[in-house]
Amino acid sequence: MTIWMPELESIPGPRYRAIAHAIGEAISAGTLAPGERLPPQRRLADALGVTVGTVTRGYAEAEHNGWVVARVGSGTYVKQPALRATFDMARLPSDDSDVIDLSLSLPPPHPLRQQAFSHALSAVSTSPAALMRGVSYLDARGSEGHRDLLTEWLAELGMPLVSDELLITQGGQHGISLVLNTLLRPGELMAADALTYPGAISAAQQAHLKMVGITFDEGGMSMDALEAQCARQPPRLIYITPDQNNPTGVCLSEARRHQLVALARRYDIWLLEDGVQYLPVEQRGIPLYQLAPERTLFVFSTAKVLAGGLRIGILRAPNVLLERLATGLRAQSWMVPPLMVDVACHWINQPAARTLLEWQTKELAARQTLAADILSGYQLSNRSHGSNIWLMLPDGCRALELCERLLHSGVKVSSAEPFCVGSTPAPQAIRICIGAAKDQQALSSALATIKQSLTQPPNTPVTV
Repeated sequence: MTIWMPELESIPGPRYRAIAHAIGEAISAGTLAPGERLPPQRRLADALGVTVGTVTRGYAEAEHNGWVVARVGSGTYVKQPALRATFDMARLPSDDSDVIDLSLSLPPPHPLRQQAFSHALSAVSTSPAALMRGVSYLDARGSEGHRDLLTEWLAELGMPLVSDELLITQGGQHGISLVLNTLLRPGELMAADALTYPGAISAAQQAHLKMVGITFDEGGMSMDALEAQCARQPPRLIYITPDQNNPTGVCLSEARRHQLVALARRYDIWLLEDGVQYLPVEQRGIPLYQLAPERTLFVFSTAKVLAGGLRIGILRAPNVLLERLATGLRAQSWMVPPLMVDVACHWINQPAARTLLEWQTKELAARQTLAADILSGYQLSNRSHGSNIWLMLPDGCRALELCERLLHSGVKVSSAEPFCVGSTPAPQAIRICIGAAKDQQALSSALATIKQSLTQPPNTPVTV
C-alpha cells in the first residue's frame, strides 16, 4: 500500500474536490503509479483532519474522472492506462512483440508482398519513362496510362469502371477526405450506418460536418429510418460500405440498394460507396455506382489486396464532378506521387499479384472457419471471406473492460466506441481482425484467449 499523502493547502475549493485534484496531479506527475492502492479512507481522513465522508466523496470524484477504480473489499486503486477511444490506424509490424494485434483490418501477412514490392521497385528504378514521370509534374487525376492500367486491373477484380471517370488518390482514406472536403460545406449533414469505418468519421470531423447514424440490421441500413431522416433533414451525402459493413460485416440487401438509390434521387443526395474491404466478386452485390452512376462516388485502394504502404487509391466519380475533385486534389497535394503509382502498376502486372490474391482469398476463408469453430456458441457477424468478425458479448460482459483484460493477456482487439456515429450508443461488442495475425497458429492462440476471457466473471462495480 502506498504512503502517498496529498497537500491540500494550495488547492482552492471544497476539500473533497481538492483531494480528487491532488490525486489527478499525483498520477500525472508519476507520484502515483498505475495499480497503486490509495490510503484507506479513514486513515487519510485522520491524517488530513477531515471527515471520512469528505475522503469518500474525493475518491468518488477521482473515479468519476477516470483516474482510479474502487474494488469491493479491497480498496481504491490508480487505474491502469485506458484503451484509446479513438482509432489508431498506424502499426509497425514487430516480430518480437508479445501482443497479438487483432485491432486493425489488415491483409494476412505473406512473404510474397515484400518480394513483389522489391521486384516492382527494381523495375521502376531502371525504367526511363518511370524515372521521367517521377521527377515531373503530372495531371492531378493521374496519367492516362496509369488510369487505363488500373481500369484493366479493376475489371479483373470484377469492378468494371471507365478510365475517364477515375482519379488516382493517395489511398482510400484520401479519397474519402477529398470527396467530403470538395462536395460538402462545413456544417452540412452526412449520414452513415450507425456503426461505420472510423476513418470516415474522422474525415467528417476534419471537414467540420454534422454526422448522423442510421440504424441497420442483418439486411443493412434501414431504409425506413433513412427515409424518416430525409423527411426531417435530408443529408447532403450518404457514406456506405454496402458489401461489408465495417465493423459488423453486414451486407446491404439488393432490395435496399434499389431503395437507397430511389431515396438519393428523390432528395438529391450524393452516395459515397466504399469498396476498400475486398471480397470475391461472387460475394458482392450490384455496385451502387452502376445503379446510380450520376450521383455515386466509389472508393477503392490497393491496401487490402496488395499492401497498405503503397497508398494508391482509385476514386470513381460522375463526369460533372471530375474537374471539381481534380481541383481539390491539386489544392491538397497537386498530384499523387507518380513513382508510387508506377510501383503499384508494375506490381499488379506481375503474376505474383494474382497468386497473392488467390492465396489471400483462401486464407481468409480458412481463418473465418477457424474462428467460427473456436468461438462457437457466441453471436458472431461476419462474411465467409472477410477479414473481420463482430462478436456480440454475453450479458454482463463489458467491452472496454474485456479489451483491457485481453490486452494484459497479450491480445489486442477493438471495442465499438471508435465505430459509433454521432450519439449512437456503443453496443457491448468487439471487432476481431482475423487477417492481422501472422499465421493461423497465432490466430488460434488469440481466439482461445478471447474465449477464455469471455468465461471470466466481470468486475463487480461499487456504488459510492
